[in-house]
Amino acid sequence: MSVDTSPRNPTPQYQPILHVALYHPEIPYNTGNIGRSCVAVGAKLWLIEPLGFQINDYYLRRAGLDYWELLEWEIVPSWEALVQKLPAARYWLLTKYGTRHYTEVSYQPGDVLVFGSESSGLPPELVRERADSALRIPMRPEMRSLNLSNTAAILMYEALRQWSVEDTDSLPRMGIR
Repeated sequence: MSVDTSPRNPTPQYQPILHVALYHPEIPYNTGNIGRSCVAVGAKLWLIEPLGFQINDYYLRRAGLDYWELLEWEIVPSWEALVQKLPAARYWLLTKYGTRHYTEVSYQPGDVLVFGSESSGLPPELVRERADSALRIPMRPEMRSLNLSNTAAILMYEALRQWSVEDTDSLPRMGIR
């Protein structure tokens, strides 16, 4: 079965202030929850294939609730395709192997927050290639990882905190009423 990889809307409902990229996401609930958070902050969600679910998956839509229809999202076939679509963007890779704390960087509108798959994270070669942009969230050593949707929300809201976004009037407006 083929999947439509084009953006949902040829005319975006909002201009994204951030981009969130999920590298080979596996769990539809996490992707749905991240999509809902993207709508809340005005970010675009990028899904890098292969996906561990169909984009019309019931659980994806259920987790995203009715917000999925408001989400700006796009599927790309590879990491290279994402970089081609956003060549001027700064990429921040979230990994437990990051040497910098996620609060040590100054996020800018248009940045891309990149998260790996739930079972294996980001490819080690990608993390090595972009070691200067590999970030981590501190946690006790007994923990292997945090939930993907929680991690994405932490980073999105850290960017908003740095930009002193105090209310929804500062966020991109939707093309709806």
